[in-house]
Amino acid sequence: MSLAHTAAEYMLSDALLPDPSSSRAKGLQLELPSDRLLKFVTVGLPLCLVSLAFAREFSAGSQISCFSPTNFTGKQSAYADTACWDSLIHHSFDTEGRAVTKSLWALKVFPYSLLVVAVLMYLPYLLWRYAATPALHSDLLFIIDELDKSYNRSVRLVQHMRKVQQASAEPERFWEEYERARQERYFEFPLLERYLTCKQHAHTLVFIYVLRNLLLLLFLAATCLYLVFLHLNIFFQDEFSCSIKTGLLQAEPHIPPFIPCKLVFFSVFQLISLSLGSVYILLIPVVIYNALQLCQWDKGLLSIYEMLPAFDLLSRRMLTCPLNDLNVILLFLRANISELTSFGRLNAVSALREATANKEDIDTVIDFMTLLAGLETTKPKH
Repeated sequence: MSLAHTAAEYMLSDALLPDPSSSRAKGLQLELPSDRLLKFVTVGLPLCLVSLAFAREFSAGSQISCFSPTNFTGKQSAYADTACWDSLIHHSFDTEGRAVTKSLWALKVFPYSLLVVAVLMYLPYLLWRYAATPALHSDLLFIIDELDKSYNRSVRLVQHMRKVQQASAEPERFWEEYERARQERYFEFPLLERYLTCKQHAHTLVFIYVLRNLLLLLFLAATCLYLVFLHLNIFFQDEFSCSIKTGLLQAEPHIPPFIPCKLVFFSVFQLISLSLGSVYILLIPVVIYNALQLCQWDKGLLSIYEMLPAFDLLSRRMLTCPLNDLNVILLFLRANISELTSFGRLNAVSALREATANKEDIDTVIDFMTLLAGLETTKPKH
């Protein structure tokens, strides 16, 4: 019998979690995987496309090609190209023969507008980083540490129960005391549960997270509308009539009133705008899905920890409206599940609990570990 008790003692000692290392604080993920992907695409894609546009401009040289008159010299043709590129005004006539001008300056500033788009897409990330990340980091460190400590307290409690049961002359008296202690909640660890309850009534993190997604959704929609405006008004016209008869050249008789010009980079800008608009349209449902995650609870993680004694945040129906900070913290706990060592242990115990034949005798991890410690022969069956 002493050999069985020694084996049970070793088993319970091995079940204890080691002290957390200092690298846990550095290894916490303070962004959800979907948010990290959104940041990478929404900020990186316009920067990549604008670099391609600038590379095309530097490699191709002049971005415009004008059909100058044959009597123009090389310097005069170069001057005509430069003047038309600086003005980018299309001259035409309406049905009544009146002169109409149309500015094409949006094409000239299009690469720089992509830089503005990248900056705008980075703003929601900065909002989350400086407004929510410090508090979230502290919450995650405390909750992860307390969950692991609650698991260790439960194991130590089992060790103590074994020693008390071995020293008890009346086993049934011991189990009566154990049931009374459970009913009077002597096993509860109220600090963590009350902290989670307090976070259930806070709304700072959820407000910042929703605001972040709304800003991102607004910037995505604004960028798509801007690209649609360019395509409807400008991106269908790669040729225009340019007038260089201005300033000192206005009185020159040998200069024609208009010369035809063609935009060399036009097809590249069309491809860039279509690629960016298509990707951003596909990302809009992802942003909406991220925001809608807060409309339901992630009860899987807390349900595992309800195996611990008196940890009944779910069973007491304390989870009401999911739009609060606790739900945000649960999402990030799920993202940092590798840092939560006790979750894997309890998950394994839960799987064994599900496979146990006499499920009615096992309702907490204390019961299960007590059975493993060899006390099931003395526990009265209900």
